[in-house]
Amino acid sequence: MQGDTLKIERLTSRPQFLAAAKGVSQARGAVVVQRLYRTDDDALIRVGFTATRKVGGAVVRNRAKRRLREAARALVPLHGVAGSDYVLIARMGTTGREWDRLLDDVKSALTRLATPQGAAHTAAQKPRDIPGQDRLPE
Repeated sequence: MQGDTLKIERLTSRPQFLAAAKGVSQARGAVVVQRLYRTDDDALIRVGFTATRKVGGAVVRNRAKRRLREAARALVPLHGVAGSDYVLIARMGTTGREWDRLLDDVKSALTRLATPQGAAHTAAQKPRDIPGQDRLPE
């Protein structure tokens, strides 16, 4: 949002990734983006990348993370929120996804997480649809 004035670093340690997992998240197409707003009054944005073994072998996981790094390099300075930690998680289709669609997925998740109502909506759990619960008590 602030363009070139934002400073961006990498998340490097497991506790940083685990802390980001406690924030809000958005799943879009071939990527899941987690965001944790830090309360340290530092405008720095930190970004981490991960891919589980479900995505594939080491070669596939590394390719997925490389693609996510490039997408983040292009989009986080434009759509990231200062003072936040982001984790981009590769999904099954990350390596085979068309580049433009992958960029759309990341941009959509980042913009949704940047809006207060989007972040609040994601954090709140939706009630389950239970048959017979749609009637008001008499």
